[in-house]
Amino acid sequence: MNLKYTALAVATALTLVACGKKEEAAAPAADKAAAPAPAAEVVVKIGHAAPLSGPVAHLGKDTEYGVGIALDEANAEGVTIAGQKVKFELVSEDDQADPKTATQVAQRFIDNKVAGVIGHLTSGATVPASKIYADNGIPQISPSATNPSYTAQGYTTAFRLIADDSQQGKALAEFAVKDLAAKTVAIIDDRTAYGQGLADEFAKAVEAAGAKVVKREFTNDKATDFTAILTSIKSEKPDLLFYGGMDAQSGPMAKQMKKLGLESKLLSGDGMQTPVFLQLAGDAAEGKYASQAGAPKDKLPGYTSFAEKLKAKHNQEVQLYATYAYDATRVMIDAMKRADSVDPAKYLPEIGKSQFEGATGKVSFDDKGNRQNAAVTIYQVKNGQWEVVNVVGGQQ
Repeated sequence: MNLKYTALAVATALTLVACGKKEEAAAPAADKAAAPAPAAEVVVKIGHAAPLSGPVAHLGKDTEYGVGIALDEANAEGVTIAGQKVKFELVSEDDQADPKTATQVAQRFIDNKVAGVIGHLTSGATVPASKIYADNGIPQISPSATNPSYTAQGYTTAFRLIADDSQQGKALAEFAVKDLAAKTVAIIDDRTAYGQGLADEFAKAVEAAGAKVVKREFTNDKATDFTAILTSIKSEKPDLLFYGGMDAQSGPMAKQMKKLGLESKLLSGDGMQTPVFLQLAGDAAEGKYASQAGAPKDKLPGYTSFAEKLKAKHNQEVQLYATYAYDATRVMIDAMKRADSVDPAKYLPEIGKSQFEGATGKVSFDDKGNRQNAAVTIYQVKNGQWEVVNVVGGQQ
């Protein structure tokens, strides 16, 4: 046997064995590299539209905070839809409570490919924007628009979370006649879809209840001086003055009523039932009445918990609709979960089927998109604070 060739053969064999072991050792690494990567995170944009500038910007920020908290909670929870982790992103726009601006905002949302919209805040912005969302199949849940025309248009994309003006106007009128014994009434509205719409509903209902409208005046949603209008009304000596509009006007109006010695009771809708009205009116706020198109705060199952979250995150009190914006957002996300899709066309039908237990109570909708069993609460300012004096409807 040739030792030289024997040694070479052994060396070759050992080399082959070693190479085989290296290949075996490398195999798990190759298998690991070939393992499928985790599914990419899907970003889902949710639009929010409200006045973020101007006299009622505080109400717009209120709903923005509500939407933001709901989205933060969903992201912290870790939502998986159609096998993919979803990250919700807030896209908030200032519609300035202006109809024309609102339609521009709506179109930007479409261009930005939002999956749904929470808003708008005011009826005047909500109604014109709703056509754009309907034309593009984008679900819209307003936490606060009360004009009946919003859901009367027949758009399957339109939903609201509070009572409408026909319900609110009737409740206010019955309260004015039965509880406040008003026989003569003067009415002022701000000519917005919300203010005029509520005033019109109140006027119809209060006359049906037996009172007489002795004066009908109007202003606008930027005015702060009502001296001329109030002086004209004072000559009629009405038992009650009804105002259809927001707190930025009703606050100064209450002060001017006191200064002029106009002793008529002041009654208004949910646009006045805010902490800002108390600040603007000062001691003239005492004894004034306003409604809220929803159940009393202490009757809302999740109000206290939500208010604490809002205070902790933004150091703000609930102004008016934040809790409803919070629930509107959660209802939209819940519909996506049940549809197992973030595609608006696929999850939209699930919104109408909602039976959601929210912070504002059970949320379900009729075939027009109105909230079922919506309550109307009447408040009065007592010792500088809003206190409940009557509740109409709802699940009590």
